[in-house]
Amino acid sequence: MAHKIMIVDDAAFMRMMIKDILTKNGYEVVAEAADGAQAVELYKEHQPDLVTMDITMPEMDGIAALKEIKQINGNAKVIMCSAMGQQAMVIDAIQAGAKDFIVKPFQADRVLEAIGKTLS
Repeated sequence: MAHKIMIVDDAAFMRMMIKDILTKNGYEVVAEAADGAQAVELYKEHQPDLVTMDITMPEMDGIAALKEIKQINGNAKVIMCSAMGQQAMVIDAIQAGAKDFIVKPFQADRVLEAIGKTLS
């Protein structure tokens, strides 16, 4: 059975890029969210195996959403996504429980490596 993944990014183009990489490689994208608050609600509803989470978003940022998702499910697997030059936020994300980190612009093989490693 395909792993269920939720994609969280305020940029529709980024969600589409990640979704394309994942679906071509046998993953099932069960939900997409444009901000952290929406991500938390969709996480409760879909209980995905893994979440890709942008850090910088309106409403609620990725780190706040990560913390809320970890309260819902302590074993939640979340991979953070961010542009270059946000090292301090990356450290915050890892401390909050993120499993890995992908830098934008995405390289398909790096996305798949991070997801494969996190789900294994």
